[in-house]
Amino acid sequence: MHAQPSRSPIALWIGPEPTVNRVGDRYFDQLEATGFAHRLDDIDRLASLGAERVRFPVLWERAAPHGGEAFDWRWTDSRLKRLRECGLKPIAGLVHHGSGPSDTSLLDPRFPEKLARYARAVAERYPWIDAWTPINEPLTTARFAGLYGIWHPHGNDERAFLRVLMNELRATVLAMRAVRDIIPHAQLVQTDDLGHVESTPPLRYQADFENARRWLGYDALCGLVDDHHPLRKHLRASGITQAELQAFVDEPCPPDIVGINTYATSERFLDHRLDRYSKELHGGNGQHAYADIEKVRVMGRSIGGFEARLREAWQRYQRPVAITEAHLGCTREEQMRWLLEAWRAAERVAKEGADVRAVTVWSAFGAHSWNCLLTRPGHYESGVWDVRGPDASTTSAEAFEHSVRRRQQPSHEIARATPRETALATLARQLARGEKPNHPVLTGCGWWRRHDRLHHPAHGRVYGRTVKGRPVLIIGATGTLGRACARLCALRGLPYRLLSRDELDIALPASIDAALKRWRPWAVINTAGFVRVDDAEHDPRHWRENAEGPALLAQACATRKVQLLTFSTDLVFDGEQQRPYVESDTPRPLNAYGASKHAAEQRVLEAMPDALVIRTAAFFGPWDRHNFVTASLERLRRGHAWHAADDQVVSPTYVPDLVTASIDLLIDADGGCWHLVNQGAVSWAELARLAARRAKLNVDLVEGVSGATLGQVARRPAYSALSSERALIMPTLDAGLDRYFREVMQGVLEPLEERAEMSVPQARALEDADEALEKKRAA
Repeated sequence: MHAQPSRSPIALWIGPEPTVNRVGDRYFDQLEATGFAHRLDDIDRLASLGAERVRFPVLWERAAPHGGEAFDWRWTDSRLKRLRECGLKPIAGLVHHGSGPSDTSLLDPRFPEKLARYARAVAERYPWIDAWTPINEPLTTARFAGLYGIWHPHGNDERAFLRVLMNELRATVLAMRAVRDIIPHAQLVQTDDLGHVESTPPLRYQADFENARRWLGYDALCGLVDDHHPLRKHLRASGITQAELQAFVDEPCPPDIVGINTYATSERFLDHRLDRYSKELHGGNGQHAYADIEKVRVMGRSIGGFEARLREAWQRYQRPVAITEAHLGCTREEQMRWLLEAWRAAERVAKEGADVRAVTVWSAFGAHSWNCLLTRPGHYESGVWDVRGPDASTTSAEAFEHSVRRRQQPSHEIARATPRETALATLARQLARGEKPNHPVLTGCGWWRRHDRLHHPAHGRVYGRTVKGRPVLIIGATGTLGRACARLCALRGLPYRLLSRDELDIALPASIDAALKRWRPWAVINTAGFVRVDDAEHDPRHWRENAEGPALLAQACATRKVQLLTFSTDLVFDGEQQRPYVESDTPRPLNAYGASKHAAEQRVLEAMPDALVIRTAAFFGPWDRHNFVTASLERLRRGHAWHAADDQVVSPTYVPDLVTASIDLLIDADGGCWHLVNQGAVSWAELARLAARRAKLNVDLVEGVSGATLGQVARRPAYSALSSERALIMPTLDAGLDRYFREVMQGVLEPLEERAEMSVPQARALEDADEALEKKRAA
């Protein structure tokens, strides 16, 4: 018998992102935006990870949107009932970055008493809940709502910030008293983003002030803001009364668990040397002007992260601590590395003697619009599950509007998809069971630990870790897609080998076996193939490259248990239908190229059913001059007409979006056929016009013509737009074009056409030079 792994003393907790914040008169509800509000079976998903607790939203704004004490418990009843059935204990959260119902606000003197009445009502209805977070991150919310003016009530000075904070802390004390009247043993799990500030010597005083202020919420609850506290005079000078402060000292409400949240950008650096930074980073405090930047982007040594924050919180309070949010809005491997780093930090600090209780996997179903601080539509960050299914809102803007309209529309009008599990789920289960995480990407270090994290001149000696681990083999060193995969693997800290045909010929079994034996990859990305659609009609080599080669590659990968990603095309379809093709539609290719790609799909999935086969179409991107968009713009800039087919509708695909999504799916171990294109359908002529308008060029120079007049030998479908019945994980075409132009405007479009005939070492050297140039421009 095999010995069972010993369970870690650190517990796994889980939480959906539940913010209901207010901007002006509009509420943005994350539970609506991610669909958690509508899927009862999400409770079963949370329980499947082996978590002990869930930070669960019993939010005041949702139970009584307009105030009063007529609370609607229907949603909460059904969810908490299911939680109990699943054996998953809740930590009840009552306000999460919100300001309460519409009849109050964080500046309302009655806010604490109102929240306490709601807390009592919740405790009376659910007397079995033993852990509570009345207000999530009170100091952080006070900064955003009282100091920066971003969220309601939009204060923007120190007095408003401190008034909001005191109201939140007083509300926490009163809420816990009310709860403990019903549930005497109820625990307070108090959360906040601790952050940390460093500076150049002239700004040390400002850094010291901010580092003292970050503890203020915990200090007040613990009764430590007495006459000797370093901020006591500042509080009094900012309008906080002696009686208010003394009440915390006389009747403290210390957290039973100090919940630590921190993010890659939570740690800051203040620099008086303004000439090092762009003007948008310039600011000040009225006494000195300085730049306030993310420490990770400027400090030679990397951030302290969870380990430093846990250690200092334990040393300061000697009370149990936990990581109550571990989330990173980034690519999949970086999300996994962040979670694993949090877990290992908790274990290390626990071994030093600290009472570390748990690590919380956060944003279980992802989060919308945090990139713009929940003030307007932004982008979606996936989590343990990805909710971008075919029947979900297709854009973050739509999700944002759905969440805002919740108060006017019945919830059943918002359709939601079945969440798709990501590789984070496997990692979370392994951590909960005490198993050693084994995904190959975890041998690498996160971007916040690598040299390339720096965006500004480094402050101090630069420390960084190197990328290591089993590589991804990328086949197709001379092609646009192969080079893009290599570029993005480098950016993501994924070891890779970009191979030419001389190094791996996919149509020769011996060549495949030799390469797999030499490099021992955990995955292979095949971008090689015969791409000249018209030439394929009379060149028999297309069958060898497009059909036979991928089949042999799949057989070898299946034998060695190596994951495989290979690409197909929209030209497997005949264009007879007038709606976008999805994965289950029957291929009927019109030309030899499409036929070879269809044969490859069949043979690959027959040899290796869990291989990842991605159909895509109509590439454009910033890193080569041969794609349709770049070529059309260059001709239009010279004042020449551009002829493009107006009788062929396609789904143009921005190459960086395609590669990013493809690698995420590969890491998630998703298999089968997927359609990945930017969401949208246009003719080639319409695509040229869209690009011309953005470039402010003469749209009239784009002449729509029949494809037959362009010298096309092979038949093309009149309509080959793609969509997906599995998940809509690609951005819109408009978003892709926007990013294309941002990249081009930043000057990353280099003349790469000479690389096609270069050796692999030469091509890699030029890629390294490109990356160095990009870093120089970013700085």
